[in-house]
Amino acid sequence: MAATFELYTDSADQWRWRLRHSNGNIIADSGEGYASKAKAKQGIESVKSNAPDADVEEQ
Repeated sequence: MAATFELYTDSADQWRWRLRHSNGNIIADSGEGYASKAKAKQGIESVKSNAPDADVEEQ
């Protein structure tokens, strides 16, 4: 998969991230704003380290 994490600030000056596929589609986002860029980067690292082999649950 060719995807890139993007860091940006929202209209409330909160830091957010989104994971964008090379085709332009957003495939994941932070779901919340962070007060600092460093905390947003920690969120990215958390996703990268905690979900590389995540199971899929059907409900």
